[in-house]
Amino acid sequence: MSDTAVHLPAVGTAPVCATYAEVTELRSRSPQAVAQALATRRRRPAFLPDDGRLMLIAADHPARGALSAQGRPTAMHSRTEMLDRLRAALARPGVDGLLATADVAEDLLLLGALEDKVVVASMNRGGLAGSVFEIDDRMTGYDVQGVVDARFDAAKMLNRVDLDDPATVVSLETAGRAVTALARAGLVAILEPFLSRRVDGRVVNDLSPDAVIKSVHVVQGLGATSAYTWLKLPVVAEMERVADATTLPTLLLGGDPSRRPEETYAQWRDALALPPVRGLVVGRTLLYPPDDDVEAAVDTAVALVHGGSRP
Repeated sequence: MSDTAVHLPAVGTAPVCATYAEVTELRSRSPQAVAQALATRRRRPAFLPDDGRLMLIAADHPARGALSAQGRPTAMHSRTEMLDRLRAALARPGVDGLLATADVAEDLLLLGALEDKVVVASMNRGGLAGSVFEIDDRMTGYDVQGVVDARFDAAKMLNRVDLDDPATVVSLETAGRAVTALARAGLVAILEPFLSRRVDGRVVNDLSPDAVIKSVHVVQGLGATSAYTWLKLPVVAEMERVADATTLPTLLLGGDPSRRPEETYAQWRDALALPPVRGLVVGRTLLYPPDDDVEAAVDTAVALVHGGSRP
């Protein structure tokens, strides 16, 4: 894919940059242009659209060193290719917004791809994939003031709970403080919990229903208020039991890419019908589909999310 491969719809505000070369040139000569673009970006009037559902594209995997997709370890090595795919996805009707770290969000901002979009800032990317400190999910991305300054809508945190790793309690305390600070600023905190453990030195998330339920109960108690707290949960077996563990608005995560997309879509469809669920947050599954047709994969997900109003 290349700069010319993506045909974008017209937006009310012209992009600051037309090519990736221009993005780099602007970053080198006028870094203050990022703040200016953030200040003038056209925001959506409400976090939720009229049907009460959200379709978000996730792009914060690279900051944690997770660069594989479809069994290809180097799939996400090219930033320009990933941006091409993101621009194509964000341009599809029904896509509400983006979840990303600052580097990705600001590239897309300068390219005019975030007009009228919900933007969720990714906060803790310090638990690098495969590292000995992977459970220590430190806040290496956005802080609360950064989210406020950027005029974004929400912030997301990964919350892995390893009962055998002392770093867990530090990460939970930090997340709890962030939830409180975000709520005081009137911003949504999206928490992504897992019960995790090391198997042969590698961190593995326990996706059994009971483990997911336990992780939900742990993280939904974080912070001095839950008024602005949402959850981001995997689609697992016995999803009805998992959904019954919370009254918080919940988004479903897409998980790793599957070579059986029909199976994945069927699981999403069933889970989207559960009472707390309000939409999808999907990254590599849609950006790197097996047939490489980003637009078709995104359109299928959008139809699942926005295909009809909630009963």
